[in-house]
Amino acid sequence: MKVVDLPALEHPLVTLRQLERSDAPAWYAYLADCAVVEHTSWNLRCIEDLLPNFDDYASSAPSSPMRLAVVLRDGGQLVGTIGLNAISPQHRTAEIAYDLSPAVWGQGVATSIVNAVVDWGFQRMGLLRIQATVLESNTRSLRVLGRCAFEREGYLRSYRQIRGRSGNFWLYARLAGIR
Repeated sequence: MKVVDLPALEHPLVTLRQLERSDAPAWYAYLADCAVVEHTSWNLRCIEDLLPNFDDYASSAPSSPMRLAVVLRDGGQLVGTIGLNAISPQHRTAEIAYDLSPAVWGQGVATSIVNAVVDWGFQRMGLLRIQATVLESNTRSLRVLGRCAFEREGYLRSYRQIRGRSGNFWLYARLAGIR
């Protein structure tokens, strides 16, 4: 889904823009980093595995996923992505997903982008619920969701296959009007 009015982001290091196919090499470079692979469910063997996602993001269907680029304000280098998946216009729900380069970890970027996209989802898309599923080992992301007023709702055993093995996930959610 092409985002016409981008979420407002007030962070001194990064800004948001449309994700473009030309971002694929930079996106793949940090997604292939062992520190990132360890705590995500991405299963990429090469950059070509990432490319079909761009077709999904370009769709104008109301339920199609959307993804934005997180770029450095100084120079525009891609350092992350964030978006909404499993969008249900009927139920007014979506799942937030994000990833960041280790180069910007620990600088408040994840908290800022999550809050911006969640607020935008509630205000612009009229969503009532935004949830997140987080691999149980991803303690950084679990802390981010806590700072962003998400509540832990459950433990999902063998929820997704992670590079050939069953992975356990935590389910978190935030409802509209809760901050």
